[in-house]
Amino acid sequence: MVRPRRDTDLPALCAGLREVHAASGYPSVWPADPAAFLAPPALGAWVAELDGVPAGQVTLRPADEPLPAWVAATGLGAAETAVVSRLFVAPAARGRGLARALLRAAWAAAREQGRRAVLDVHTASSAAIGLYEAEGWVRVATMTAPWHDPDGTSPQMHVYVAPT
Repeated sequence: MVRPRRDTDLPALCAGLREVHAASGYPSVWPADPAAFLAPPALGAWVAELDGVPAGQVTLRPADEPLPAWVAATGLGAAETAVVSRLFVAPAARGRGLARALLRAAWAAAREQGRRAVLDVHTASSAAIGLYEAEGWVRVATMTAPWHDPDGTSPQMHVYVAPT
């Protein structure tokens, strides 16, 4: 169900992300290059398949340097963190545990690398927040996001740290 992402997965993932954007508003601003958005420099990336087709993904990436304020709010340094990002599941594949499986894959990889997984999430993303909290992730901060919503405002975001 979950496997490492391959470059050949990106067209299907871009199509799925387009559906997520239309249905759920993630990402809040559509990227100029969706494939590059989905494939930032990473410590790992995984795909969830449904009937042999990529239906969602997650990446695990190093924290940027200098350390963004939201990562600093975790109390962890760059070398000890791994950022969970680009987690999504296409609308037609939801409700099958794929997001949970993807989150757990990234979280396990962070532990294997001796890092603590962290993430940020738009406060309006109630389904994602519910998943993180059900998995035991700890909210450590709520702050203004470093990105803008389509209306030009900077939304609020929650910062979470994986359980130890």
